[in-house]
Order: sequence, then structure tokens, then C-alpha cells
Amino acid sequence: MRKRPCEVNDSQAQGTAPVLGVMFDLDGTLLDTVSDLAAAANAVRLDMGLPALAESRLGHMVGKGADRLMHRVLTDDLDGQASPSDFTRARALFDKHYANLNGTTAVIYPGVIECLGRFRQAGLRLACVTNKPLQFTHPLLRLKGLAQWFDPIVGGDSFSVRKPDPLPLLEVARGWQLEPRHCVMVGDSINDVQAARNAGMRVWAVPYGYNEGRDIQLAQPDGIVKSLDQLPRALFIS
Repeated sequence: MRKRPCEVNDSQAQGTAPVLGVMFDLDGTLLDTVSDLAAAANAVRLDMGLPALAESRLGHMVGKGADRLMHRVLTDDLDGQASPSDFTRARALFDKHYANLNGTTAVIYPGVIECLGRFRQAGLRLACVTNKPLQFTHPLLRLKGLAQWFDPIVGGDSFSVRKPDPLPLLEVARGWQLEPRHCVMVGDSINDVQAARNAGMRVWAVPYGYNEGRDIQLAQPDGIVKSLDQLPRALFIS
């Protein structure tokens, strides 16, 4: 049976190891950043003589890191592959434009601060694990007042691989000296679900983020919450 958004599946949660650490995705999970990303992406297209795309279309392209985003933006195709020369030029242009736009219209989703506060109060370790390059991740989290909550902060260029590869999640758990079964990944996309599954961690999702236009229920996370302030109760954190 498919789970409804915000449904707490007690039968799955009972009997599992206690949660000691929680890792959060960034774009589409903690922050709504699509307007900034879309504006930078369209600036790249215009620089390269291409017409602008609708923000809703560009929102479906977000989630697999800046490199993949540029291939998609240039080809207007989720599976597209731009020429090496076009990609190199576009990638540099994107960094320039996004550095100026990063965080200007991004907003924290409802329930995020309440969720982080309850987890911190309960003594849990908190990390941010995103595919966004660190050069944009740190300034964005600082600008929105979220950097203080996370240790560590892992970006898409922190390791040689990024989500859905499990390595970033496993390295965070190792740094915390926690077994994967004591950790939970929280995200909005199939990348987060696959990374957690491959790392041997539980994974919870939000339905409002960027999952390439697909229903996050299809990725079969352990649970879905409408708002992150519902997550502590779902994980039996008082």
C-alpha cells in the first residue's frame, strides 16, 4: 500500500535501532532554492544564445548536482549531454551567475527550524549532505542562518562521488563514530533514498521538493512527512 504524505508508519519504525544522527539534503528539503537556480540557469542560456525556459521546467532539472544541471539546461533534456566545449563554457557561466544570485530568493521551508531545534534538544548529531558544490553551500547556509545547526556540512565536491552513491553518508556516519543503522537520511529525491538504502540507513522524505517531476512515494522511502516539524515524532524523538 502506498503511504500518504505525512503518514507515520509505526509498523516500520518499531523495533529499529535508536536514531542518534540525522543527515539532511539541502535544496528542496531545507530550502526552496529553485528560483535562484532557475534564474542562474536562464542567464547561462541567454549568454549562449538560447531562449529562457520556464522555472517549472528548470525545477525538474535540479537534484543531481551543478554539472548534470548544465547538461540538462543546455539540451533541455533530463538525459541530454552537451558538447564538451559548451559544457565547459556553461559551467563557468553558471558559477558566475549563481554566485551573485545564491540565496537572494531562497526561503526556508515551514517546520525546518522547529525540527532542527527538537533534534538538537534531544542530543542528536545533525549534518547537511547535499550535491550542491561547497562554494555555494556554505554561503547559502550562513545567509539563511542554518549553518550553525550542522556538523559536518558535505557538498557535492567534498568527495570523489556524490549522492546517490552512499559514500558521503557513510563518511559522515564514520566521522560521528555511529553505525549506519543509527542514522537517518532526510531528503526530497530518489538520490537521497538510493544513497540511504545503499548505506544501510533509514530514509524519510518530504513531498514538496525537486524529484525531477516524479512522486517521491515511488522511490519508497521509509516514510513521508508533509512538514519537517512532524519528523521528530515520526522518529520517536520527544
